[in-house]
Amino acid sequence: MNHFRVWLLASLLFLLPALAGAIEVGKPAPGFKLQTLDGKSVRLADFKGKVVLLKLATTWCPSCSQMSREVAAIGDFLKEKEVVFVEVFLQDSPEMISRYFEGKSFPMAHHVLVDDDMEAYRGYSIYLIPRLLVVDREQKVRYDNGAAATVLPAAEIRKLVEGVL
Repeated sequence: MNHFRVWLLASLLFLLPALAGAIEVGKPAPGFKLQTLDGKSVRLADFKGKVVLLKLATTWCPSCSQMSREVAAIGDFLKEKEVVFVEVFLQDSPEMISRYFEGKSFPMAHHVLVDDDMEAYRGYSIYLIPRLLVVDREQKVRYDNGAAATVLPAAEIRKLVEGVL
């Protein structure tokens, strides 16, 4: 019986992140109010009326960097369609994030936010990164890679965005 309890507890701990992962398509994206690197306040609601690619990440995550490269690869398309790319950094200082972006640029609207009070972390129940969401003009989630934490190729991200435009 004791082994069963250990197995059950271990199974639950393994499954809970996956069960809590993605936000259901069509549900409102959890709002937040975070700071930019230069200290300005930005809310998700500020982008109402625009399609938003929302990436939740850290500076030390190799897959997160790869996801940014995939998004940048379709940057001209995103700019043309007026899609906003919002990157929220979890557990990173503004200094770490600034160093991370040295020498990098994006052709489309790009906002870098610091989640220093863990508001987005809690609101989106972050267990795995990178996390990429497509949020429509009404602030509803149209895609969430949730618990998968996989890097999507640029072509797939483009298709997801096209499906929302």
